[in-house]
Amino acid sequence: MKNHRHCSPLKALPYRRAAFRNAFTLVELLVVIAIIGTLVGLLLPAVQAAREAARRSSCQNNLRQLGVALHNFESAKRTYPPSREWNGDPNSDAREWSAQTRLLPFVEDLTLGAEVARNLDNSYDTATRSDGSTLISSLRIPVLLCPAEKNDKPLVDGAERHYPLNYAINMGTWFVFEPVSKTGGDGAFQVNGRLKPASFTDGLSKTLAFSEVRAFTSYRRNSDLNFFAAPSSPSAIDGYGGEEKSEGGHTEWVDGKTNQTGFTAVFAPNTSVPITIGGKVVDGDWTNRREGTDATKPTLAAITSRSYHAGVVSSALMDGSVRSIANSIDGSLWKALSTRAGGEAVTGDY
Repeated sequence: MKNHRHCSPLKALPYRRAAFRNAFTLVELLVVIAIIGTLVGLLLPAVQAAREAARRSSCQNNLRQLGVALHNFESAKRTYPPSREWNGDPNSDAREWSAQTRLLPFVEDLTLGAEVARNLDNSYDTATRSDGSTLISSLRIPVLLCPAEKNDKPLVDGAERHYPLNYAINMGTWFVFEPVSKTGGDGAFQVNGRLKPASFTDGLSKTLAFSEVRAFTSYRRNSDLNFFAAPSSPSAIDGYGGEEKSEGGHTEWVDGKTNQTGFTAVFAPNTSVPITIGGKVVDGDWTNRREGTDATKPTLAAITSRSYHAGVVSSALMDGSVRSIANSIDGSLWKALSTRAGGEAVTGDY
């Protein structure tokens, strides 16, 4: 008999090591989250700084374009544009268009510039483009808007529709316009102004042309006071009274009045000027009487240059150069830069 090996009917199963899933413990997860949070905290300020630098660069580029347009206007017309024109009739809306509107053909917007020119004898409230329906005042003009502006939106006032701006013209240090004699102030622009380079005896490189303002600034207007000296303190402004206008300033790029398209140098850039609007104290502006709205009342104005750039405003001088001017600029120097023929010594950093 042959010997036969007896094998088990069941094959031996190989030994298998138990499988375990790799995973973070709660402590490890918390450490990773903390590291990510730290990195974000370190990177976010750098990203924000880069964005602000880009916005400021774009803002200054807009001002350079306006400076070039101003030179081209003067070259073509042999004079700088008026802040607005006025025929002496407080009830007339003709030719009250802003200096900014008159510069449009010189910032490569020939079509719109021609349509403004066609409508100079009409009210800007109702003037339309050649299509007969689009209000010129409602148009967003990119070169007039800083990318940092927080209220880049239209103002709707009944049937009127306006768009704001951020680059205002220099209307001087306080006194803007006297309607009886039609006398203008000491700034770079005037009502009915026909100023020439020779008018700027302080020098084009030492006189402001444009500076930033914030859109939708609240202000008080039409106090109708007699002539008096400019205030030395922002706290005095609210006592001058006047009609309250909530978020109405620098909302109409077409309007040649100082409260809409100009600034004055009563206070240094970004100075907080407390005024009462609707029972609340806000940072705002004041104008005694809007120019061209009364046949006898003078225009005195504290319309402050403001921006959303930290610590500075961007400004353009009459020679076309662009500067970042610190909030800390000496008030006397800021005023000196705002006069065209004051004879002041402009020295120091600005």
